Amino acid sequence: MKINLANIKKAQNLLNKKECVAIPTETVYGLAGNAYSDQACQKIFRLKKRPKYNPLIVHYYNYKKMKKDCNFNDNFLKLYKRFCPGPITFILNLKKNSKISKIATNKKKSLAVRFPKHIITRSLLKVLKFPLAAPSANISSQISPVCTNDVKEDFGKKIKFVLEGGKSSIGLESTIIDIRNKPKILRLGGLDVATIEKALNKKILINNKPSKISAPGQIKLHYSPGIPIRLNAKNTKDKEAFLLINKKKEAQPNHYYLSKTDNLKEAAKNLYSVLRKIKKKKYKSIAVAKIPNKGLGKTINDRLIRASKF
Repeated sequence: MKINLANIKKAQNLLNKKECVAIPTETVYGLAGNAYSDQACQKIFRLKKRPKYNPLIVHYYNYKKMKKDCNFNDNFLKLYKRFCPGPITFILNLKKNSKISKIATNKKKSLAVRFPKHIITRSLLKVLKFPLAAPSANISSQISPVCTNDVKEDFGKKIKFVLEGGKSSIGLESTIIDIRNKPKILRLGGLDVATIEKALNKKILINNKPSKISAPGQIKLHYSPGIPIRLNAKNTKDKEAFLLINKKKEAQPNHYYLSKTDNLKEAAKNLYSVLRKIKKKKYKSIAVAKIPNKGLGKTINDRLIRASKF
């Protein structure tokens, strides 16, 4: 993808003034602001209507820039070298002298950090003198955005600038792993847990339904199109859309497909776009056919379960 330097400069100037801009990543688009600025972080929460107790992920260009804010260990370095930049977020302990806004962390002593792969956002992070707090660029609890039009649908002119970066290549949020002590997964995401286990050569506990919110993406209602969702459905009711993993021969007008060939990677990339399409068609509810609970299918099912808490 060609980098538009004028757009990078425009985003940089706005961020330097503690404004918020939308940025592309390989997972979903993010609503970004200076992670060292209380003012910028407050704007993110206000624009998204995000609960104050739900902390933000902070994005860095590389771990050298992150070192001044966080402590890290050998497990972090193993995963960083193997998967970064990429769709993995680490929970690390903050250093006492870190300048990260307490609003971004909800006054916690830990921080969710990520190193996004998208070339345009990496170009932006490289020229900034601060990291970017950047949750998904949508209204809290609603469908995440995977292109600039999605962001504009949710915010209109409330965001000063949307940095164009094409459609997100993964289409699901990052996998979150608490790496401070014994590694545990806090949110399923765009990086398969089995791949992480292989890199660390150990089984990892999955704790993505905690009693207390300790990381982004753990709220029960999330990723919702705003209408009821029925999971593992075999047929549809009146005025109900049918969401299927692969294309059937007996296609119906209310059938929507995540993939042409049962491809879970393709299904993940299309999930949020298809949910938005169904929402626009004014269906009263969505029936979802059974999706294989393996690989990225686990993440798709996690998102649909949370979306069904409507």
